Amino acid sequence: MHQKISQKIKKLEKITKKLSRVGIGSRRQIEKWIKEGRFDIDGKVLYDPAIRVDEKKKIYFDGKEIPKKEQTRLWKFYKPRGSLTSNYDQKGRSLIFDFLPKNIPRVISIGRLDYNTEGLILLTNDGELARKLEMPSSGFLRKYRVRVHGIIEKKKLEELSSGIIINSIKYKPIDVIFERQNKTNAWINMSLKEGKNREIRNIMEFFGWEVTRLIRLEFGPFKLGGLKEKTLMEVKYSSFSYLL
Repeated sequence: MHQKISQKIKKLEKITKKLSRVGIGSRRQIEKWIKEGRFDIDGKVLYDPAIRVDEKKKIYFDGKEIPKKEQTRLWKFYKPRGSLTSNYDQKGRSLIFDFLPKNIPRVISIGRLDYNTEGLILLTNDGELARKLEMPSSGFLRKYRVRVHGIIEKKKLEELSSGIIINSIKYKPIDVIFERQNKTNAWINMSLKEGKNREIRNIMEFFGWEVTRLIRLEFGPFKLGGLKEKTLMEVKYSSFSYLL
């Protein structure tokens, strides 16, 4: 009897995991929406994010039925400067989702880029994939091309290879390649695995250099390549299925 109950429980999936796989949002977002009473199952409002549900159950979000999970899809998008990777902004600033074609399914971003950073951002309809890839444990290298205002001192850049502590925040080792210097600006390439909030900008500011342009070129095996600004490109399933 106990064995049958145990087998039945195993078939049930935690609702936050189930909903994030559909691409409705991240687990954190979903937990917040559940506590706000925006989901219901069989006419009963759901408030417990730890509940497990049968895959056959119909779930509604704001009164609309949530569709069954589709095959996982992944896109590359060239995020322009002056846009946010969030779903809403109280100040009315541009969101990356404003630039997407109307015919793609609901997607979420894998990680974030700050407002004035441009370049590669990955989008997916699978919240679990997003969660897996954006975690530092993925080991994915993030590569950036950085333009700074000022004269670069290469000795300072070399300090980054062993990590650095700034305002009690420890930054892990960063690979830096000096590209070129002109009278007032310099270009450098930086590769890091951690990606703390505003990491590159904070480090450059610590050294006395202002970041005037920041472009993400790569995220793990995915490259910006020749993608144009505000352009979306779907990644072939065979190119990322091993990550699922």
